[in-house]
Amino acid sequence: MASRPAELVRSAASAAARSLAPLQKGQQTRAVILAAALAQASRTGLEGLSIGALADITGMSKSGVFAHFGSREELQIAVVGEYHARFEQEVFFPALRHPRGLQRLRVLFERWLRQVSVELESGCIYISGAVEFDDRPGPVRDALVTMVKAWHAALQKAIELARDEGHLVVDTDVEQLLFELHGLVLSLHHDARFLRSSGALERAHRGFERVLQSSLTPLGAELYRTATITRSRPRRKAP
Repeated sequence: MASRPAELVRSAASAAARSLAPLQKGQQTRAVILAAALAQASRTGLEGLSIGALADITGMSKSGVFAHFGSREELQIAVVGEYHARFEQEVFFPALRHPRGLQRLRVLFERWLRQVSVELESGCIYISGAVEFDDRPGPVRDALVTMVKAWHAALQKAIELARDEGHLVVDTDVEQLLFELHGLVLSLHHDARFLRSSGALERAHRGFERVLQSSLTPLGAELYRTATITRSRPRRKAP
């Protein structure tokens, strides 16, 4: 019987094949391989990617898989790019629909926490990749660093906009706030995934509130209080 991780990887590849029917055959095949590779890398790490395993999962030959990427390193870089694109779709772009300032910053962070909680059984490519490639110079590490810095820049911009909108004090240390928010996410991933601590997600939310408190203006505090009340108020059942 196939193992659960293998079943999940095959499921991801199958779903990709169904959703990409309109694409040209070559593009579709590459996308199917990439979806399977991302699912595999989420569980075994980028270094755990195997051309042979992907060939088995996708029902292709090893040479067929290799032909779409050229090398294992190129496959790893493509996986990093695909992970980043999906991260943007799940975390970044939805937050842009909210007003700039404290509300957008809060949605960005909450969606980031939600993404981490969804990935607890698989793993975060950003975090696992940092462990694998922190002391290994090369194109894969460069790709990881580029993607993480792009996300940090987006989050930093959200903090700056919250300050410029008068929701955070003028002398807010933007880089320090970014550092502490990232630290909360790393702690959540460690405690929830490694220690299996059941209260880690709630502690990350409380940590976000504490980090913000020292930087909120009166306007920002009122906006934050109103948003908290709105979120905590139970929804009325439809008649």
